[in-house]
Order: sequence, then structure tokens, then C-alpha cells
Amino acid sequence: MARPRRIVLVRHGESEGNVDDTVYEREPDHALRLTRTGLAQAEETGGRLRELFGQERVSVYVSPYRRTHETFRAFDFAPGQARVREEPRLREQDWGNWQDRDDVRLQKAYRDAYGHFFYRFAQGESGADVYDRVGAFLESLHRSFESPDHPPNVLLVTHGLTMRLFCMRWFHWTVAEFESLSNPGNGETRILELGDDGRYTLDRPFARWRTPEPYGVTG
Repeated sequence: MARPRRIVLVRHGESEGNVDDTVYEREPDHALRLTRTGLAQAEETGGRLRELFGQERVSVYVSPYRRTHETFRAFDFAPGQARVREEPRLREQDWGNWQDRDDVRLQKAYRDAYGHFFYRFAQGESGADVYDRVGAFLESLHRSFESPDHPPNVLLVTHGLTMRLFCMRWFHWTVAEFESLSNPGNGETRILELGDDGRYTLDRPFARWRTPEPYGVTG
């Protein structure tokens, strides 16, 4: 199995919804664009990625949202360097279709009290639902490693919650550990690096907003 040397997770650059939550009342979440700041963040991240990968090939999976596609295009890889696929399982957590700002704010307060992993938005998804589809994507990803010519790098252009849940699934973190972590900033990366022992390690941790509170010794 030709496992990649690196698996790089990237959160999209700043989007219209990150600076103005009223936009969700007029535009569907998947259609929101990067702001000028978000484009600059993506271009800066692209420069770091091009330096990291050098001339090596990259297998890229992009969430189907406009802001993730715009983020990837700003990376400006050399022609033929990246093998790109749109991957719907890496999309943002669904919060319902057209969103009422006050209702979403209320539901976010409920989520904070109930738990980010288990709380399901009305007509949307819970963190647990996203975890399940990320797990299904991981099974497909592992099967792709069986190809003897698999690129030495994998790049996922996705969303903050999805990044945390990917790492939760990969490293077998508990729900309590997941609940304690904050999303990365826009344009931020996390890199899973393959060591000499055949195991992957995370280049840097996610910030914590609280101490994990497990229910028992298994946590």
C-alpha cells in the first residue's frame, strides 16, 4: 500500500458568511463566496503549500461549496501537479436550507448547552452525522492508497468542523476530546505526517476552549 507522506487539511478562506451572518437569509450556504480577505488568506496558504509539496504530485479532494473551490483555485498549483476531485462528503455541516438568523443563533445556544457532537440542527445535521460521512470518506481514501502510483501528498480543502471530525476519526479521539476543540482559523492547515514507525502524527494541535469532560475511564 502506497500510503502518502502527508495528508494536509485546509479550511477555506474567510467567506461572506464569516463576516455577515445575515447573508444566509438571502444566499444558500454552499453558494457563498470568499471575501477579499479570504482570497488573500487562500493565496498565502497556497504559497506555503507549493513550498511544502515542491514538485511532488498531490491528490486533492475539494468540498463542493463555492468557497472551497475558490480557495483551491487560489493555491495556483502547477499544471498537472494536482489530481482534483470534488468530494461531497467533505461539505460543511448542514444547518438546514434557508436560515433565519435569530433562529440559528438560538439553535447555536442550544447546541452549546446540549453538545456540539450530538445536537442536530432542525432540518440539518449533528456533528455525529458529519462524523459518519467523514468516516465513509476515509474508507474510500484508504482504498485509494492501494494504487501503487498514489501521489505522496493528499490535500483536503474543506471546513473547520469537518477538519476536526476527520482528525477525531483518524486518531480515535473521544467525543469529550472533540467537544473541547476549537475550529482552525480561515486558511489554516493541519498536516498529518507519516513517521518512520508507520504512524501519522498531527503537526500541531487544535486550540482548546475548555478541558475535556469524559463520562468515565474509557474517555
